[in-house]
Amino acid sequence: MPKTDFFFDKPLMNAAGMLGFFPDPHASLDFSRFGAFVTNPISHLPRTPAKGTRFMPYPGGFLLHTGLPNPGLSQAIRRYGRYWASSSLPVIVHLLAQNPDELAWMVEQIEGVGSVMGIEVGLPPDADASLVAQFAQAALGELPVLVRVPLDGSLILAQTAVDAGASAVSLGAPRGSLAPGPSPTGRGELVSGRLYGPGIFPLALRAVEQFAGAGIPVIGAGGVRSASDIELMLNAGASAVQVGTSLWKTGEVPGGADSASV
Repeated sequence: MPKTDFFFDKPLMNAAGMLGFFPDPHASLDFSRFGAFVTNPISHLPRTPAKGTRFMPYPGGFLLHTGLPNPGLSQAIRRYGRYWASSSLPVIVHLLAQNPDELAWMVEQIEGVGSVMGIEVGLPPDADASLVAQFAQAALGELPVLVRVPLDGSLILAQTAVDAGASAVSLGAPRGSLAPGPSPTGRGELVSGRLYGPGIFPLALRAVEQFAGAGIPVIGAGGVRSASDIELMLNAGASAVQVGTSLWKTGEVPGGADSASV
């Protein structure tokens, strides 16, 4: 299947998991600043919220452990498909699959909706190059494909995704662990999750520079808070930029940009 490309009127969008499953026309956010909307991660079967500690601040950011709750793909299409179809903003559906066969089936279901711009593929934790290639190939079809690799992941994973047919890679939050509080024994159970906040911006900017320098189309993300952050990522070679948790704090889209293709 020949690779198809993305085109963004404005190379700016939200990161998956930040703004829900569809661009809510009643939200206070100015979606006209976006070139696309990325849905929350959607799995094959429903997922419930994580139990226990979910939000843990630390200097420079915070750890988030949500369990990625969602209604499952079939219900998501029933509930949100009409909103995707009526949206003035192109929609990219983020798919979270357990294996390549499941992903291929999910992509077929999304293609049947007929109103989606593209697919963003979430990878299992600690995916190696072989698995990245399998996931990228499984996602190929009628829609262009983004593969989200950890921003602290290797250049090899990003190159493998593009070589396997992905139009580009996007940057996912790195993972870490923190102790939820002091333990009488000093051996409290650690909480693992994704790391967000301005403290990871230098790491994200370095990843953009490395990937773009190797000729890999990359969507920048990670710790973006301002128009200057967006400009730095675009100047470093990002084809577009995803904004994350800063949207929660300000309710505004930082910066602006011209059109771009990936």
